[in-house]
Parts: sequence; structure tokens; C-alpha cells
Amino acid sequence: MELNVTGLRAVVVGGDIRAAAQVASLLESGARVTVVAAAATATIEDLAARGLIELVARDAQPADLDGADLVLRQARTADPGPGRILGTGSVTLVGGGPGDPGLVTVTGRDAIASADVIVTDRLAPLAALAWARPDAEIIDVAKIPHGRSTSQEEINCLLVEHAKSGQHVVRFKGGDNFVFGRGSEEILACLDAGIEVRAVPGVSSAIAAPASAGIPVTHRGLTQGFTVVSGHVPPGHPDSTLDYSALARTGTTLVVLMGVRTLGAICAALVEAGLDPSTPAAVVADGTLPSQRVVRATLETIDDTASAAGIGAPAVAVIGDVTDIPGLA
Repeated sequence: MELNVTGLRAVVVGGDIRAAAQVASLLESGARVTVVAAAATATIEDLAARGLIELVARDAQPADLDGADLVLRQARTADPGPGRILGTGSVTLVGGGPGDPGLVTVTGRDAIASADVIVTDRLAPLAALAWARPDAEIIDVAKIPHGRSTSQEEINCLLVEHAKSGQHVVRFKGGDNFVFGRGSEEILACLDAGIEVRAVPGVSSAIAAPASAGIPVTHRGLTQGFTVVSGHVPPGHPDSTLDYSALARTGTTLVVLMGVRTLGAICAALVEAGLDPSTPAAVVADGTLPSQRVVRATLETIDDTASAAGIGAPAVAVIGDVTDIPGLA
């Protein structure tokens, strides 16, 4: 049954990752969502911290349902029983794209639908978890900036151990596995353990988020290429390997992922390296999702403009003339 929930107040009772999938579907459909749960997965806490939902952190009470148009209670996961034949399973890395579940590939959807275990990120399109079998185990390994986090070593162990028990495991994450997704590390961990592993490519937010805001990363007559960099550490940081002088001279569109916190320092380094401070720039937050927001300014002012608008992660910054094309901007 299809139900139009646009504008309705929905209460989800329960806080595990399957509840997060319900929440994502409701948000995608335009509902106003409240989650009531004594214990919530990191992904649900992150949605609340970003102001996308309301989280009531305690056991549900009858009064919580007052005024609700729709109530969803967390369902129990079906027990697959003791009949599983143990042996070596497999791991499939599925790139989930920028957030809209409609941008998951058909191959990715098939992998989710057939998985015994799904190990998922907070930036994966959570609504797609509705495709999982009722008896599939879903594990949240969210990495929240400056918050709850699962180490990469723990994630690697989860993939290997579940596959060794004979299960078919899907590692589900946002974007593409190999664009700052640490997919190669996970593949190497599986191969080292003798586990069969494959990767299903995903639509990268480096292209999809700008496109959803009407920003092409290339445009005839303006730029003949684009450069994608990580902004997780600022210029001058010991872990930074980027040459900002070279970036300023590329003549390409610059796309910065994971750079909300460091955007001001990045822009300053580019200006210092000779890039015109009046170069058009934009930041796209929550690209392809109903909560998407876009701000435009110049290289010199984009950080202040984004901060004043309350823009937070996840967001993609785009620097170049493509952000100010008449008729698209």
C-alpha cells in the first residue's frame, strides 16, 4: 500500500538500524519524524544532531503518540534458525551513491536483497535497507565526526568473521567505495583472509551532489576537467599531501569532499597560491536528499556564507565558474 505521508507527523518507536531505514524512507517522503528509543544507533543520533528528526531518548510512553498521524514500531528480526551450512561466504562492497536510494545501481540492490549480513554507514542511503531480507542482520558502523565511531580495523574484522561463518556480507556505504571510501582497505583485508570479494561501483557525491544543485563539473567553454580532493585535513597539516599551488593553477573545477570544517583554510590557501578570490564557489549539503541545501558565493566569502547559513556535513564544495552559469545558478 502506498501512503502519502508528506507533512504528516510520524513517530518511530525503536532505535536500531532498521528503525533508521524506516526513518530515512519517511524523510524521503516528506514526513516530520520523531524517534522514541531508550538506546539509538549512532546513525539515528546523527540525524537528530543534524536537525533532520527529533529524538526522544527514553522508552516510549503513551503520550508520545499524541498527535501522531503515523506510528511505526520497530519489528523484530526473524531468526534464520540453526539450519545454516557453515563454510566460507563472500563479501560484496556496494557503493550506495550520494543519498537518494533511487541512485543505487540495480546490481547493488540485488546484492542488498540477497545478503545475510549488511554492514552499513550513516551516509549510505538508509531507505535502501528496506530491500534487505527480514532475517538479514544489519550492523551500523557509523563514523560520526567528533562522535561515536567504529574503527576501520573493527569493520574489517566484521566483514571477515561473518564471511568466514559462511554468510554473504554486503558492505554498504555512501558514494563510491573507492572515492575516499576506504574500499581498497576492506578488499585487501578480505583477500588476506582468503575471502571472495567484489566491488559494485556507486555514484560518487563528487559529481552527483553538484549535479543535483544544477552545477555541472565541466562545461564547454569554461573548463575541460575537474579535480576532486579530500578536505579532511587543512593545508599545512602534517597529514596533508595536496599541493595547493598546483591546484590553484589547474584551470579545472575543484571539488572538495569532507571539507566543511576546513573550507576556510582551503580557500585561503588557494587565494594565497594565486587563484582569483572572486572565483565563483558553492557548497551543496545533503545532496540529492529532501534536506538538500545550496549556498553560492565567491572563493573569498564561501566559508563565511556557508557558516552563516548553518551548513554542516555532509557537504560538497565546488570552486569554479561552473557554479555561476546563467540559467543554472
